[in-house]
Amino acid sequence: MSAYRAARRRSRAQGLVVASLSTLLCAQALAQDATTELSPINVEGQTGSPVGPDDGYIAKNTTTGSKTDTPLKEIPQSVSVITRKQLDDRQPGQLEDSLSYLAGVTTSPWGIDDRFDQCLIRGFDLCTSAIYRDGLPQKVIDFSGFKIEPYGLERIEVLKGPSSVLYGENEAGGMVNAITKRPTDKPIYDGFLSYGSFNTVEAGLDVGGPIDDAGIWSYRLTGLVRNGEIETDYSRNDRIFVAPALKWQPDAQTSLTILANYQWDRLTPIQFLPAEYGNLPRNFFTGSPDFDRFDANHGSIGYQFSHEFDDHWTVRQNLRYSQQETDYRQLYYGEWLGGPDMINDHTMSRTLFTVDETATLFNVDNQAEYKASFGAVENKLLFGLDYNRQSVDGQNGYGEGPPLDTLNPDYSIPVTPPGLIIADRVQTIGQIGLYAQNQSKIADHWVLTLGGRQAWIDNTNQDRIGTGSYDQKDHAFTGNVGIGYLFDNGLTPYASYAESFTTNIGQTLSNVPFRPSKGKQYEVGVKYEPTFFPGYLTASLFDLRKTNVLTTDPSNPLGQVQTGEVRHRGLEIEANADLAFGLSTTAAYTYLDAEIAKGDDAGNRPARVPEHQASLWANYEVGSGVLEGLSFGAGVRYIGASFGDNTNTVNVPGHTLVDAALRYKKNGWQAALNVSNLFDKTYYSTCYESGSKSDLSCIYGEGRVIKGSLSMKF
Repeated sequence: MSAYRAARRRSRAQGLVVASLSTLLCAQALAQDATTELSPINVEGQTGSPVGPDDGYIAKNTTTGSKTDTPLKEIPQSVSVITRKQLDDRQPGQLEDSLSYLAGVTTSPWGIDDRFDQCLIRGFDLCTSAIYRDGLPQKVIDFSGFKIEPYGLERIEVLKGPSSVLYGENEAGGMVNAITKRPTDKPIYDGFLSYGSFNTVEAGLDVGGPIDDAGIWSYRLTGLVRNGEIETDYSRNDRIFVAPALKWQPDAQTSLTILANYQWDRLTPIQFLPAEYGNLPRNFFTGSPDFDRFDANHGSIGYQFSHEFDDHWTVRQNLRYSQQETDYRQLYYGEWLGGPDMINDHTMSRTLFTVDETATLFNVDNQAEYKASFGAVENKLLFGLDYNRQSVDGQNGYGEGPPLDTLNPDYSIPVTPPGLIIADRVQTIGQIGLYAQNQSKIADHWVLTLGGRQAWIDNTNQDRIGTGSYDQKDHAFTGNVGIGYLFDNGLTPYASYAESFTTNIGQTLSNVPFRPSKGKQYEVGVKYEPTFFPGYLTASLFDLRKTNVLTTDPSNPLGQVQTGEVRHRGLEIEANADLAFGLSTTAAYTYLDAEIAKGDDAGNRPARVPEHQASLWANYEVGSGVLEGLSFGAGVRYIGASFGDNTNTVNVPGHTLVDAALRYKKNGWQAALNVSNLFDKTYYSTCYESGSKSDLSCIYGEGRVIKGSLSMKF
């Protein structure tokens, strides 16, 4: 990237930051005019906070479903929350592992792939395109994944179904919102040291609390260091993570929280293996130890500002700038050079692929909330204007690598980076959204939500080696509506309709630009918050369709048309409970009837979408007696069979996995042992046909991982 382009990009980002800070300062000036003296800060504990921390496995409130502090039962759409207690009990290694006990979510559909966090929600492969952090997008840009460290999170929320009204361009299945740990009003001192499978050593530190006696300033500092491997030979699983946070709260109406993080990753790329001839073990390495790598350095800084002018008006502004530098090189399996009837049936061809890029994200979300009561109606009106800009500057290389004899692999063969550059470009996507949402509670029982967004998208690509430059502009309007009824016994039946949109790049052979694809969902369900024990249950039925999907032009296979449609219908049941005698549980079941309704492979089931999934995790803590401080947990996950391709010619069997945990805590210290895939089940996450011989390539799911840890918390 030239110095001129770098300076121009910095200038644009600085201009946007200056404009946003100007808005912030103006709001603060108005706040000072509106308030002549500081009000006392009343802190009554953080139970029920929409950003955590939470007590146990049950969350009460959310901001993800509405961008306002709203009880979960009043959101007329399915929202799941993973609390910090659940994360501590299960000790997931990656963000996607945190989601493995949720209804409607399929984790790791591409198996062991440390490059990105990946999952399906309601059958849509979207975690690379629908991950948010603190309500602002943190999506994968090309091969820059901005991976999220679970140790730095307070909770994780999953909104299922279309969410474009509040969040702009998004896939139809839903979104994942990771909530960062924030400064605390009470001192905390937390740390751990662990050792686990594949010589993996970790150390973490989490400290925070007030800085001054008045509690106006507070801080949080979270950090983690990891050195290790995964089960693949010659792999790396190294990370340095640091996340400082600072909060300024001069009164009960005003707060400013600055959130930053830096992450240094040295990880291992995804690895498909031939399944028909080789029967290669999970740890077999297809690359070159001196060549293969996925090195990513990324960081971000931003803030969350809020001010209440009076009992009616509140303004908020959330802003973040992120950047990642990615150095990715891989030598991967192509196809067998021989075959089962040939003399040489153990040598594979290999392909070279490289990525060298810098990706940036700038997000700002301005909100104004007006609360008022009109007789029996409590009303909450939200206006918003947001701007998202993502850019990637880099190049990709591609070429033929040396073959590998799987019976006698020689990893000392020198590998030369590919000479063919297949992509060298700067792509920038800017999106402006104007949205509004109204939430009404009528007579303390009826809840009604109505919202709409108008979005404008500008997608530009500067191709430095070919004729692929373009400047495409799109716009889309999306809406949602939902209604529910709050019964006194804790039951809340609800019904809703929601829309989403995603842009499509390019045009038909007739030079007609592709329109955005549209997601539309009808959902009915019931939420139940029992009055006689701490629990929360959601059951939902949904009909979700995505239209304007690109398919092959029937008149010319070199072109595309927008006649495709997919239809996903399903049932989801999810329950969490914290029982008085020390038992906490989470259970989920998913039935998903997914079909390609129109276009290519119409009538078939989409790839990697299981029909049935079920899970159950239970944790028991001894509260008294000789064994006080002892706790243990166990879980089982079933992921049903699926197809590896849309033609439904490659079958991927289902599998059942068991997890377990054992802990002992005393005087602030805790020793723990966590095991995932306890019985070391060998299974494939997905398969597909590759190469000119249509070889079957598969990627293994993760085997058994053991982690022992010693932690302290005071």
